[in-house]
Amino acid sequence: MSELVPIDDGNCFACGPENSIGLHLHFEPNPQGEGVRSRATLPEQFQGWRSIAHGGIAMSLLDEAMAHAAGLAGHRGMTASMNVRFRKPVPIGKPVEIFGRVAWERRNVLGLEARVLDEHGTLLVQADGHFVSMGPLDAADDRRNPAATS
Repeated sequence: MSELVPIDDGNCFACGPENSIGLHLHFEPNPQGEGVRSRATLPEQFQGWRSIAHGGIAMSLLDEAMAHAAGLAGHRGMTASMNVRFRKPVPIGKPVEIFGRVAWERRNVLGLEARVLDEHGTLLVQADGHFVSMGPLDAADDRRNPAATS
């Protein structure tokens, strides 16, 4: 059996533009500091309790922020572990901001942090995690690679 190589082909549930049922997150370098940022308004299909995002969806926001922060740092990272702290519900139908950053790097392991804030800047959910670098983000057919041909 061949080893799987992580390639972003546009079908990622969290950020893939080709995934018709996905979150369609778009991350950019955070203009106010280090790491990455995205803005989103979650629709009803991602609801858990009424008007509240499902906890797994909130965790997906955090995981994707960490993955994009790893990518910004030049790593093709995969989640090894993640600790999540839910502080307040993530709302459905209201804007949120999602942030991720690399806190440290050691060999092929990255320590990452992520958080989701509401439109007033209130912390809703946060996480820290460890990602394993699967190598540099350099595959020509990976849409996250800035050198890739579109």
